[in-house]
Amino acid sequence: MMHRPMDEPVRPHPVEETWRDAPDATRVDPVVLGALLDRHGWQRRGGAAGRYARWTEPGGTSGTSLLVPHSRSFPDSDDLLGEALLALSRSAAPSAREVLLGLTVPSDELRWSRDVPAGPAGAAAWTESERLRSAARQMLLAAALAVRDRAGYYGARHRGAAAASLENVLVGPEPGGRQLTAFVPVQSRPLVVRLHHALYAAREAIDYQRATGGMDAFDSAVQAGVSRELTEALAALVRGTEGAHVAIAWAPAAGVPERCAARPEPVEFSPGDLPVLRQAGARYLRTEPSIPVRLTGTVVRMRRTGPGGPGTARLRVLAGADVPQVRMTLDEEAYRIAGHAHLVGLPVRVHGRLESRGGFRRLTGACEVVPVQVDDAERDRMMKALQENLDFFEEACGGDGL
Repeated sequence: MMHRPMDEPVRPHPVEETWRDAPDATRVDPVVLGALLDRHGWQRRGGAAGRYARWTEPGGTSGTSLLVPHSRSFPDSDDLLGEALLALSRSAAPSAREVLLGLTVPSDELRWSRDVPAGPAGAAAWTESERLRSAARQMLLAAALAVRDRAGYYGARHRGAAAASLENVLVGPEPGGRQLTAFVPVQSRPLVVRLHHALYAAREAIDYQRATGGMDAFDSAVQAGVSRELTEALAALVRGTEGAHVAIAWAPAAGVPERCAARPEPVEFSPGDLPVLRQAGARYLRTEPSIPVRLTGTVVRMRRTGPGGPGTARLRVLAGADVPQVRMTLDEEAYRIAGHAHLVGLPVRVHGRLESRGGFRRLTGACEVVPVQVDDAERDRMMKALQENLDFFEEACGGDGL
């Protein structure tokens, strides 16, 4: 069974938000505003020493100028902040939007960059922009998976919860299509911290393999968050470029997390890393073991070639493993029990091994199939689902007395 590609949206892409109103000046820390302006390339041009600083846009082409107080200790601080925020909200510069977003939603920032050939007016091709977005989403999803568990290969495991954890991430494409920035709210900081450690671990493991030929460093890198999903995301980011890098900047309002550099250096990858990334992904896929489980789920599909004998069933998992569905082969008696349980609106419990091949979507050695009692509300819901799919189950189960 094929596993779902990491770039296939499980949920909608993170929201792209447009700016409308300036933040409330009384809630803005001038120190945080200054840090964000500096981060996004605004130029400090002096000002009254110890009182305020003057900032101008990157490049200084529009003439936008801001007076930002050093603190709130002066009577006119709120007025200066209000004027600066209003000017930012009226600026057409992408950096102004990013500063305002960082003030309104305190966020750690992730910035992906790809070195690709320039098109007209310095823009990148549409397909390059799509590749960048896809690779960035893959990387965020790989980090979200590593927050929930450490594994060399996840397949279908934890995918729904990991995708849901990205719903509050904001993204903003840069002019030219070669860069993409994600703003991760500080409440989701564990995701950024995990990616921070995983990127450095992946870079070190690649360097070790290229220097020695050994792949052992990838085994220990799993504890830092490196996985097949991350190596595939890195390969997607680098493929077709002359190089790529990922940069992280912490939210000024939240400080620096433990065991992380205050100003992390961008982590760089090159096309020469692709063979190692492919080897590592294959290694993770090959070595991730199957898992003994006891699943509880509802039968959603049944099929066999004749009126008797073994058959296959698909189970919607309710408990026992963090995967949405599994397929399994049942002997004649287990198949009969599963069919009866479904027809009377009951889930079943089954023992087996969740097989890594196919993305942990197959249960092998299925045995000890027994119906499980549920409350009336859940049973009514299941019976309604049965009635909606009655034709299919009559076809699948017909002729064997189910």
